[in-house]
Order: sequence, then structure tokens, then C-alpha cells
Amino acid sequence: MNADPLTTVEYLRDVDYVGDRHPGHRLDVLTPRAATAATAARLPVYVYFHGGGWTAGDKSALTKYCAVQADTGIVVVNVNYRRAGLASGGFGMRHMLHDANDALRWVLAHIAEYGGDPETIVLGGDSAGAQIAALLGATTTRPELADHFGLRPAITRDEIGGLVLHCGAVDFSVLFEPGFIMSHDFARMLLPGFRRHRMKPASLQRASRWLSPIEWLDGNYPPVLVTTSERDIFYRANVNFVEAARHSGVPVEFLSYGWSSRTEHTWQQDPKHPESAEVYEHLQNFIAQVSSRVRSAGA
Repeated sequence: MNADPLTTVEYLRDVDYVGDRHPGHRLDVLTPRAATAATAARLPVYVYFHGGGWTAGDKSALTKYCAVQADTGIVVVNVNYRRAGLASGGFGMRHMLHDANDALRWVLAHIAEYGGDPETIVLGGDSAGAQIAALLGATTTRPELADHFGLRPAITRDEIGGLVLHCGAVDFSVLFEPGFIMSHDFARMLLPGFRRHRMKPASLQRASRWLSPIEWLDGNYPPVLVTTSERDIFYRANVNFVEAARHSGVPVEFLSYGWSSRTEHTWQQDPKHPESAEVYEHLQNFIAQVSSRVRSAGA
């Protein structure tokens, strides 16, 4: 997916946003070549978290996706985070949210140096990354959620212009539906203090509300762009999330594709996929609307 890299974009790679040299604490900044620190008009900032089932994945796989967005006049920040699973160090949701929060703290402090506007920030992600972005957004409106994870949000609700969620794991109740493709262990590994052999499904499902963005929607939640398809393993989760968001009064743009489109889970990562161009157009329009709202509020 990263073939034929764009030469119209500047790539700053592997910034250590925490300062501890951990490979999970790296981010890339991608800027249009025309944008510099001296740019009079600051550019919108799109902060992106990769997917991978919380146990795998890396920002490097999303370089082309991020470059395509940056090429339209956006500063893109492509973020790594510590992952779950024994091979990755056994980190949980608390660690991932703290990493995402630390990345945002770095963005607020430094993104103007790369032509980005720290007052125009959109969070995005695919699959597990979308869940991280969506849950992090909820910590800015639901203090009990932030307190549960021991998080002091680096960004306020007013500083988040919106969320872009591709095939997100945004409703954990689907994990407990009969026949769902993912095991309950994906929830267990994200929760602290639970032994797998002792936790029954009903108790695990109750505990999973802390992981499930749909549980934390209210009228203060940021506007969202949700993209999915009937072939997406999280299709029902996305439909549920959109319905709940609309019921809560959250501005929602929903882009979904039918089974015949062959849009498999996280196809949006691939710029060459036939449906990606439409997704990207909606994404760029969504970010432009965020910028317009910010300019209008500052006028």
C-alpha cells in the first residue's frame, strides 16, 4: 500500500513524543511541501492511530494513506502506541489511551512548527485505532471515564474538531454476540486486574463498557465521520454507534458500502482501492468543515 510514495509531501519520521526511546512512542509528521513554519494560514491537523487488533500494526503501514491526506493541504500526525499481547509487552487500554494523550500533548506543543493549527485538530483511526480515537474523544466530555483510566486529557473538547472512524471497534457488545469472529480475549487483554480463567462472559461484558465508545456518547461528543461496509467485521458495531450518536444529538456523517463492493475490513488504508477515493473526499470535506467552524468561531 505504500508503493509509489508521494514526493509532494515532507516526511518527518519517528519523533519520540514521550522521550523514553520506546518504539511505541513514535510519531511521524507529514506536511505538504508548500507548508512551512512561516505559513501565514495554519493548516488543519489530522492525528491518526493505526489498527491491528490492539496487538499488532504499526504507523509505517499507513504512510501512504496519511501522505494522500497531507497532499490536500493537511498536516497529518501518524502515531504509534504501546500494544497489548505478551509479545508486545502486555500493555492494556490504559497504556494506549495515555500514549494517545501524550501524542496529543506533543501536537499541541509543536505542531505549529510544521505549519499546523493546534486549534484545528481532527482525530482518526481504523479498527482498534478508531476505538482509541473515539474513546480518547469521550474522555474530554466524560470525566468519569478519564478518571477511570487515570487520564488528565491533554486536549479539551473544544479543541477537538471531529473524529474520523474507519471500521472502528466502537461497540464492544458485538464481541459477545453468538458467532462473532473475535474471541472474548480481545476484551480481557485490554482490562487490568482480570484473570482470564476466572472472568465469566457476563462480568467481562459489564467491564467492557469502559472500552466501548458507544457507552460514552452524549450531546457534547465531537462530530464524527464513520466509514464502514457490510463486509466489515465491525459493521454492526458501526451501525449501532451511528444510531446511538444520532440519538444523542451528535452530528454524524455515515458512509457505508454494500456487500457487492468488496470493501473488506479497513480497506480505507489502501489508496488504490476503488472506494477509497470517495472516502477520502468525504474525509477532506469533513476536515474543511471543521476548519470553517474554527475560523467562524474566531472571527
